[in-house]
Amino acid sequence: MLRRPVRISSCFLLLLAVARLSSAQAQAQSAAPAAPVFDVAAIHVHESLPHEHNSIWSSPFDGQFKAENISVITLIDWAYEIPDTRILDAPAWARSTMFDIDAKADPSVDQQLKTLTSDAGRKQKEKMVQALLADRFHLVMHSETRELPIYNLVVAKGGARLGPLQDSGSHINTWNSRIEVEMADSVPYFAAELSKVAGRDVIDKTGIFGRYDIKLHWTPDDVTQPQLLNGAPVDSGPSIFTALEEQLGLKLEPAKGPVQVLVIDHIELPSVN
Repeated sequence: MLRRPVRISSCFLLLLAVARLSSAQAQAQSAAPAAPVFDVAAIHVHESLPHEHNSIWSSPFDGQFKAENISVITLIDWAYEIPDTRILDAPAWARSTMFDIDAKADPSVDQQLKTLTSDAGRKQKEKMVQALLADRFHLVMHSETRELPIYNLVVAKGGARLGPLQDSGSHINTWNSRIEVEMADSVPYFAAELSKVAGRDVIDKTGIFGRYDIKLHWTPDDVTQPQLLNGAPVDSGPSIFTALEEQLGLKLEPAKGPVQVLVIDHIELPSVN
């Protein structure tokens, strides 16, 4: 008996290939290691003391994370690398209630992080804190672009005074009334740090590139008590706007522009342990 050859359509072969690819992808995903998370995290409402600081300790090379006297908004700021002025619709307690957090991951996470670069390790730790926020604070957010008030950072009359170009050095330090930046293309980084204290986004419009050692010191608006020197009152320092122009030859111009923001859909006080 003669058998007729079986013809397989190209469409059937394509569907078979897609099915095999999907199966292979599913197996690869199931075999991939889960993203690291903190195994334990102690969270307590902070008991305020006079003259204390807000601190976060986190190395990109280990699975430990510690925060002291930190609000949830500051944690979101740290975990998502976004100024708190761009975190919207937060309840009042998310800014006013301070927490102490001590979180640790499995030792295997330490070994994993030690194989990464500093930047990659920092990104991984940020994702771990994001997971902590979702798990313990039940945080749900979404991203939007909104037209909001901003500042343009521009060169003031008389020109910028940033000092000489630097050959090396990389650091960013921001305190309550001081910013220090020394990075490749320092001014854009400086503008980002200004955003954290100016109350709105700061966009670099200076056109200045290169590595500079930038230092800015000013008196915060909320300082109401006179400063004392040898028991005698002294004049308070300049506002951030005056200091910027006097010390660096730069200024902030009010404007409006599109700003990427995070909108909080849901957040809860954590179960304290």
